[in-house]
Amino acid sequence: MTDKKEVVGKYATADLVAGDYILSSKLSAVPAAENAYLYNLDGTKQAISVTIKSFATGLSGKLESGDIVTVIVADYQGKGETAIPPELQYVEVISVTASSGYDANTGEVVDEKELPSTVTLLVTTEQAKVLAELEQDSELHLALVYRGTPENAAKFIAAQDALIEELYAEPEPENSGETAEGTESKESEGAEPSAESEATE
Repeated sequence: MTDKKEVVGKYATADLVAGDYILSSKLSAVPAAENAYLYNLDGTKQAISVTIKSFATGLSGKLESGDIVTVIVADYQGKGETAIPPELQYVEVISVTASSGYDANTGEVVDEKELPSTVTLLVTTEQAKVLAELEQDSELHLALVYRGTPENAAKFIAAQDALIEELYAEPEPENSGETAEGTESKESEGAEPSAESEATE
């Protein structure tokens, strides 16, 4: 390949060193499968990984990309209770990764005896903060809620996004109604004398 335009913006499918011939067989228009999901991030949401601390907490290694899960927390906020944080009722799984760093859901060859080590989730900023805190202080369990078409999965995420928007909405000023009423009464008081003066005249 001699035209730079044919190379710019492409992804290498093999290791390249200085002096190598750049062949079309060594390039791809799409990123490698192991990182493809990261290139879909558009700034509206973030990718964050949480540790699978036991075989059971990660659904026995059965989670897949696109699954919708609920995050269940043992000893939530140190209260000795098991709970589901409202921010984490429905979360999308975008990757399941083994301890070697290979993703278990991309079709790559992974040792069958190697268990998933982390799960990467697609979340909002608010969800990321909650997960970061829970990762340090609590034990997380992931419960599968839905596996199916992207259209139906999107409905769960839309419901969760709406709840987060409600949870983190800024409260309206409490005195706004009182101010409006006060303004109306002052205007009324100011209008009465002029009406009486007109009647007197």
